[in-house]
Amino acid sequence: MTYIRPVSSLENYAELLSLCDEGSVVYLTENEQSKYVIQVVREYEKLKATVQLLAELSKGIESFRTEEEWTLEEAFEGLEN
Repeated sequence: MTYIRPVSSLENYAELLSLCDEGSVVYLTENEQSKYVIQVVREYEKLKATVQLLAELSKGIESFRTEEEWTLEEAFEGLEN
């Protein structure tokens, strides 16, 4: 679940952290604008890994579209060593 709280709610940081421990993300606002995010490190690391994987997949798709075609043997050449 996602929670939106004003930055002033940091005065009760234990409550905010307990929300994050349940797997939620807390957005902190300042002057009614999103400013910060509080998230458990484990979830943040998963998010970073997902973004990296999607970036690599995107590169592969682009390469497939623009590069010359290879035979199956050429594609796997050198991988067995």
